This record gives sequence, C-alpha cells and structure tokens, in this order.
Amino acid sequence: MSESHTPPSGSARLNTGVAHNARVWNYWIGGKDNYEVDQQVGEHVAGMFPIIRDIARADRDFLGRAVSFLAGERGVRQFLDIGTGLPTADNTHEIAQRLAPDSRIVYVDNDPIVLVHARTLLTGTHDGVTAYIDADVHDPDAILERAGHTLDLTRPVAVMMLGILNFVLDTDKARDIVRRVMAAVPSGSFLVLTHPTFDDELGGAGQIPAMKFWNENATPPITARSGADIATFFDGLELLEPGMVSCGQWRADAGSAVLVPQYGAVAVKP
Repeated sequence: MSESHTPPSGSARLNTGVAHNARVWNYWIGGKDNYEVDQQVGEHVAGMFPIIRDIARADRDFLGRAVSFLAGERGVRQFLDIGTGLPTADNTHEIAQRLAPDSRIVYVDNDPIVLVHARTLLTGTHDGVTAYIDADVHDPDAILERAGHTLDLTRPVAVMMLGILNFVLDTDKARDIVRRVMAAVPSGSFLVLTHPTFDDELGGAGQIPAMKFWNENATPPITARSGADIATFFDGLELLEPGMVSCGQWRADAGSAVLVPQYGAVAVKP
C-alpha cells in the first residue's frame, strides 16, 4: 500500500541547469536519474576527492545494515526517512518490509525529481504502508504533523537522517531540528544518522576544497563537521555499539568494512 501527501506541482520546480545533490549522489552510486550537468559536477568533485564514490556507496550500505538491524533485531515497525534521496535498489521500505511486511515507512524530501520518482517507485507491501511527503528538513514541525497521518507517533519510530544535516549549515539549527524530531517520538525510538566530516583520522581533509567547489557550482550548499560536533546530535540518546564510527565500518563484516570520512551511528531514546 502506498500513500502520497504531496502537492502535484513538484515537477514545476525542477531545474536541470544546475547540479543537484540528489541527482549527483545518484550518479555516484551508478544510478541513471541524473543529467549532464550532474555528471559534470560529479566527475569534477570525484577528481578532487576520489573517495567520494566510496562514501556514497558506504552510506548506502550503512542504510541497509541499520534498517536490517532495527527491523530484524530490535522489532522496529515504523521508519521516518528524512532526506531520502532518489529511489534505488533496497530502499528503506523494501528492506524493512522484507523482514516485517507490516512495516510503515514515511519518506521525506523536497527535491522535485525525488518527488516524481517517489510517486512511481515507492510502493509498499499489502500489509504495510509506504508514504512520501514533500517537505523540508528545516521545517521539522511540518514533517512531524504530516508524518503523523501515516505513523503512530506514540509508538517507537526509527528516525533516519542519512546525509541530510550537512545541508543545514548552522550547527545550532541542525541540533534543534534533531531535538524537536526526537522529542516528538517516544522512548524506544531510534536516531539513525550519517554525516560527512573533515576529521583527519577518517581522511576527511579533502572534503573541504571539494565542498567549496560544490557550493560554488551546485545546490543545495553543504558543510562537513567535526566528529565532536556531530556527536552532539546524539545528546540525550544512548549510542548503540559500536558507537559513532565511519559509516563504512558500522556493524560491517570484517572483509567489507571501509574507512570513509562519513560518520554513522544508531542511538536509542531512553
């Protein structure tokens, strides 16, 4: 079953003349939902910072492991995926509903090309629900109000914020967004988060010039943060093992673990 809480005019906002993160990210992970301008900017960034494709793949693999863990081992049946990006293989709802067909998933994004594809691709199981809302991470109250049409916010929810807070340039604002969302979900809910870093120990120094180029040539603007700043997003929550680590190493098999300058963690609300 699928639902859509979106206006019909999303495609009117589509600008194919400027590279956009959702489409460039899609290009880096081998997708086809991108344009020449996205490919050009993506290639330039990859030339400056070759590990970027590894980051994109590691982030995607982290999503798979985190959703599988939460649905399979922690019994989570509700997911709020904020900043979902373009649908590819093994999206949140597919992983969760494969393990638990009655899972309910709400996707949130405000990129018009994501909106167009979400309507046609994000279909759920007969027992579960997959919904999409066109909303901005900067407006968490609107996200929560509309997500409440599909999710029961009195029961635990896994809040997915993968590679999205890096588009909230003010760190205090980003912290406030997390606090407001997590305050609206009950004890036993989870925060699943990834975020790029410039920390040297994860090889992140190259993020800085690459992001400067990005901000001058693409949209939306982006920022990396220190591990110390990223850790504050989990204030008041309890990190699950192995804590906040490179997302390519979080609960990864020894043979497939990769070190990338993108932190990943899962925490529970006590």
